[in-house]
Amino acid sequence: MHLSQTVPALPVPDVENAQAYYRDSLGFDIAWHSVKGKLGAVSKGELVIFFREVDGPVEPHELWVFSTDVDEAARHFEDLGADIVDPLADRPWGLRQFTIRDENGHLFHIHCDL
Repeated sequence: MHLSQTVPALPVPDVENAQAYYRDSLGFDIAWHSVKGKLGAVSKGELVIFFREVDGPVEPHELWVFSTDVDEAARHFEDLGADIVDPLADRPWGLRQFTIRDENGHLFHIHCDL
């Protein structure tokens, strides 16, 4: 049996706004959007993120994203003006990582092994 990557479905108040933010502020591509299903997706490299429109408050999620070049990824997101809430550093748990927060409070820990 072969299993592939997981695809998170992040809750958002508006799918189109979330897709536009990820495109314009984080450099993602818009993959698809279903108005009727209140779903949509963005992608960047092999990373795919689904958005699920919800009524009411959004509970932020935390995601861990592996990068083959975390230093390049940090520069890329810094250049785009992403909200980096924890700067790039070597961590005592064996990872080199940084953390960005999106407009809905979702956290992305982008990392590689030391």
